[in-house]
Amino acid sequence: MADIPSSSTLPPGFAEIVDDFNALEQRDRLELLLEFSRELPALPERYAGSHDAMEAVTECQSPVFVRVETGATLDDEVHVYFDAPQEAPTTRGFASILAQGLAGLSGREVLEVPNDVPQKLGLSEAVSPLRLRGMAGMLARIKRQVKEGTAA
Repeated sequence: MADIPSSSTLPPGFAEIVDDFNALEQRDRLELLLEFSRELPALPERYAGSHDAMEAVTECQSPVFVRVETGATLDDEVHVYFDAPQEAPTTRGFASILAQGLAGLSGREVLEVPNDVPQKLGLSEAVSPLRLRGMAGMLARIKRQVKEGTAA
């Protein structure tokens, strides 16, 4: 059995997601990813139908958009929203993992999430490196938006 990546450096909710993936065999990990794709929260009405207020994640093979709402400081809770097409379940799954894993976190906690979190899911044998790079791109944009939103 391969080494299981450590989830100890992750916030508790994110660590639980990583542990859930790593407790499964490769094939079952893909099923869990598909479950996450079905759980991607709907966009708030203020963003629905308009990508102008969102940022495109160009590293993704599918058209994915992300928007982060922050408070005035890094100690305030952030809210992460994604728009990803139904016909892109892998991408939607990654977006949902990030949305759920980052839910309830402060800006500071979001910035502390390791950049290699996509690799911690244990999906490198099941999905292409390009797909994992897409998830890393989502996380990078979230972190940048947190920094920009709290810089004022």
